[in-house]
Amino acid sequence: MALDRKPVPNDLSAFWMPFTANRQFKKAPRMLVGASGMFYHTADGREVLDGTAGLWCCNAGHCRPRITQAIQEQAAELDYAPAFQMGHPKAFELASALRDMAPEGMEHVFFTNSGSESVETALKIAIAYHRARGEGARTRLIGRERGYHGVNFGGISVGGIVNNRKMFGTLLGGVDHLPHTHLPDQNAFTRGQPEHGAHLADDLERIVALHGAETIAAVIVEPMAGSTGVLMPPKGYLERLREICTKHGILLIFDEVITGFGRLGSAFAADHFDVMPDMMTVAKGLTNGVIPMGAVLTTPAIHDAFMQGPEHVIELFHGYTYSGNPIAAAAGLATLETYREEGLFENAASLASYWEDALHSLKDQPHVIDIRNMGLVGAIELEPIAGDPTRRAFGAFLAAYEKNLMIRTTGDIIALSPPLIIGKAEIDRIVETLSEVLRTLD
Repeated sequence: MALDRKPVPNDLSAFWMPFTANRQFKKAPRMLVGASGMFYHTADGREVLDGTAGLWCCNAGHCRPRITQAIQEQAAELDYAPAFQMGHPKAFELASALRDMAPEGMEHVFFTNSGSESVETALKIAIAYHRARGEGARTRLIGRERGYHGVNFGGISVGGIVNNRKMFGTLLGGVDHLPHTHLPDQNAFTRGQPEHGAHLADDLERIVALHGAETIAAVIVEPMAGSTGVLMPPKGYLERLREICTKHGILLIFDEVITGFGRLGSAFAADHFDVMPDMMTVAKGLTNGVIPMGAVLTTPAIHDAFMQGPEHVIELFHGYTYSGNPIAAAAGLATLETYREEGLFENAASLASYWEDALHSLKDQPHVIDIRNMGLVGAIELEPIAGDPTRRAFGAFLAAYEKNLMIRTTGDIIALSPPLIIGKAEIDRIVETLSEVLRTLD
């Protein structure tokens, strides 16, 4: 029996939507039925400018022909191949391409299917690495308040967004958290990295003194915290974290699921800030959001610690059915080629100052209490409605959609991260629309 493929389904009850106010949505659905370049197409025939690159992932824009063709050809040639004790060429080609794009010293790639899985993988590798070196007591993991590292148990344990954690019990044991770096009284309306807050990294020394360095496996942070509302690292902060981790033999993991693949104008935030972690987690922009895929990049020191013992024995008892999936690998290769051939990272860097000026022009609009930016990412923080947090920003989200602009909100913060193919005309349209929206909010 053929499926009914109406553009708008007549029954919305079966799909329990993620991170969605399901009842509100199903009373007035916002249904996307197509996309191209910078725009989504809606079921009611409108063209909506994508101000968020999907969910921080469609960095090259939508429905790019090179990526579409690569997926089609790969599906017809080799649809699936196991990654356990078997291989296929494109997984190795993509790993090599990632190594070549990554900061110097990131030499090995472990494939996953999402940012959440990349985080779980990196945390497990960190603990296993220390055990392989004879330091099995190093099992403690350090995250950061307001950090977002996906939604699996490891990720929400090291993460620090309260609503992502509070309903799911005690989570993992042996986890501690650094303070977040949001200092609005000192750093409001900063352009780029804030001046104040590097000292917050020194709290890691307190945690080391409390638990003992010999018990700590890794520190994981987003170099720029995205989903919590776009928090930039204060000047000197990441450098200080690197220094303390090195001093105590603790691995430093950068969660680059959002910052990777050009968001800040460089391939990775590690390049942008010139701070080298021991591992990096990536996903989202790796395949332009088209096919689920993620990865963990590691140094040779971490990889080689596992390459001991008899050669026929599995070195790391970890992996996924779809690790290095052929179709995802083809999409990843085509995506990296698109970034390179079209100079999209360079485009992001060249537009960064224009984007900055445009966003900060909204400073005097009603309810705006802070604006933050770097590369092609930005945040507009709104004063919450007393006793009703998030309502004002959600109202902005709905109003912007009605004006054919897609934005993202987290708490009372509007987050923006447009595709890297954007031009000045689209930046102007985003800011003009937001100006109209902000003037209409209660």
